[in-house]
Amino acid sequence: MARIVIAGSMNIDILSTMKRAPRAGETVNGDTVAFMPGGKGLNQAVAAAQLGGEVAFVGRLGRDAFGDQVEAFFREKGIDTGHIVRSTAQPTANAIIFVDGTAENRIVVIPAANGETSPEDVATVAIAPGDVLVSQFEIPRTTIAAFFRRGRAAGARTVLNAAPALDDAPADLWLDTDILVVNETELGHFAGASVAADAPVVQVADAARRLFRRDGQTVVATLGARGAVAVAAGGEVLVPGRPVKAVDTTGAGDCFVGALAARLAAGDALPEAMRYANVAASIAVTRVGTGTAMPTADEVAAALAGA
Repeated sequence: MARIVIAGSMNIDILSTMKRAPRAGETVNGDTVAFMPGGKGLNQAVAAAQLGGEVAFVGRLGRDAFGDQVEAFFREKGIDTGHIVRSTAQPTANAIIFVDGTAENRIVVIPAANGETSPEDVATVAIAPGDVLVSQFEIPRTTIAAFFRRGRAAGARTVLNAAPALDDAPADLWLDTDILVVNETELGHFAGASVAADAPVVQVADAARRLFRRDGQTVVATLGARGAVAVAAGGEVLVPGRPVKAVDTTGAGDCFVGALAARLAAGDALPEAMRYANVAASIAVTRVGTGTAMPTADEVAAALAGA
């Protein structure tokens, strides 16, 4: 099976649950607080590893207790940590997460060491033909561009989760992306068009096509409980979601990306990989947390058998 190589972010999430989030100038009582490994890159790596993928990670942590906690968590999951660098100037990143009684979340990220992840960091990790490379917008764009450039030259497949949608990406990064994964908000941002959460699939597809930069690219738009749609030059494929009662949606998109990468590395066609990823994400949202909420392959297999 091909390997999954992820260049991305690692945080310690400070997650607080409450009946409702505070308004500006307001203080509310919370229900719980927890310190958990997180960050988009970490979540995606853990999801891929727990679903059977062979995963290597490239990124930066601080020389602190939080960094020790993250690295130990990765080793526990069987993830290759040989390309994780410990920063001498920045602490391990944090995300402060509020989850309200409706399972909606609000997140503030302090990038810290993630912001130091450099093109030199991605220059030495082994990449083979058929490998699946994954990144997200929580490390510098120039680093992702260098990573994907190496990957494409080596015959790997590149998967970009363009989140968070803070600013535009370098043109060469779009060109070196094989599969772009976005939610409705991110799709609207990069396409320059408003895409509502309940937008018809045809509208989602029209917006997605604005992001094509070369032949052979695919945009996968995640649609929450509705599932996900893959848009390519030849048309679009909608893969319906799996209805569940959500408890915490924070890591759903990351679980989807990690599961998608795991199944692509295993040789699945994109629609089958998306179906699997939808089910994996539907399990993750029934739990509180991000990296610690990712399902196992046995759990996804059981859910698929009962679908």
